[in-house]
Amino acid sequence: MENIWLNEAFRGEVPDFHGHVGWACPSNIALVKYWGKKGKQLPQNPSISFTLSECRSETFVTFEKADRFGFSFSFEGKENPAFGAKIEKFLLENQAFFPFINQLNLKVESRNTFPHSSGIASSASSMSAFVMCLLDLERSLSLSKGQPLDINSQKASYFSRLASGSAARSVFPAMALWGKTEVYEGSSDEYAVSLENDIHPVFKTYHDSILIVSGETKSVSSRAGHALMEGNPYAPARYAQANENIVNLLSALKSGDLDTFINITESEALQLHALMMCSNPSFILMKPNTLRIIEEVRNFRNETHIPLCFTLDAGPNVHLLYPESEAEKVEHFIKDNLAAYCVDNKWIADHVGDGPKKLLQ
Repeated sequence: MENIWLNEAFRGEVPDFHGHVGWACPSNIALVKYWGKKGKQLPQNPSISFTLSECRSETFVTFEKADRFGFSFSFEGKENPAFGAKIEKFLLENQAFFPFINQLNLKVESRNTFPHSSGIASSASSMSAFVMCLLDLERSLSLSKGQPLDINSQKASYFSRLASGSAARSVFPAMALWGKTEVYEGSSDEYAVSLENDIHPVFKTYHDSILIVSGETKSVSSRAGHALMEGNPYAPARYAQANENIVNLLSALKSGDLDTFINITESEALQLHALMMCSNPSFILMKPNTLRIIEEVRNFRNETHIPLCFTLDAGPNVHLLYPESEAEKVEHFIKDNLAAYCVDNKWIADHVGDGPKKLLQ
């Protein structure tokens, strides 16, 4: 893929102009988890995720002609050197694909619609939003030279993946698959693909209620967690299980098989945390209230037969997944039974969304 993007890169003199671009990109919640990397930010196993709607990053890039590359970054109105350094590193490592940055001064401003440390993948939403801005800027430069260039979602996914692995999935609506699997034509380790047209309508109505069990920064970063898979004795079995779950989940998503969906989704969440518990060093990221919520959810499902299930990211907070048809009952259950397990009774109501949106500042 790299040769394709190199060949179409905008080259030559950047016109003497200035402007800004803005994009909002959603976070996503993985059902089959990506945990373990190889090569240049490639996944050890395929993953499938829901694209969210309300939990998103909004990023604006102001640009102007300059003698050399210039860069600044702020998050919610304040300088954020750590994340700014991550974006700048991404730009410099990929300047062969975006050579025009060497003639621009870039001012990047970003904000999230969800609170920090809420267990939502902010690197996925923020990095994909930045990449969409970068590709939109490239499009503007191409148009100035009379060379129309559309924003290619595959290209957006490819470079989002280089910026932050799971960001590859955030540029598609509804659901996405990232990672090569023989059972889905066109799948790739280098970019994600949309599943929007290959899922039963019920999954396009799904809600994700995010229960904030802890607002603390987690004790291990996702980057470090992925690295620990290299020495994990259960890694080969995990990758084999993930590939099997991909096959079965794709089938369930197409047919609307909610029982299989629930079984795989919950199993994947618990496997992720089991892998962290048996890594070296080991980490326990679930909290007592995480386990209490899981027990309550399973009891509720057994008693009511409502297809409510949970998943977890690499942290203690719980994502509750359920179809729109059950939303009223589930939300009453959350308020009456589960909110007490959350920090300040805090939970976030989200649902399956339709992907990136261009913003006007």
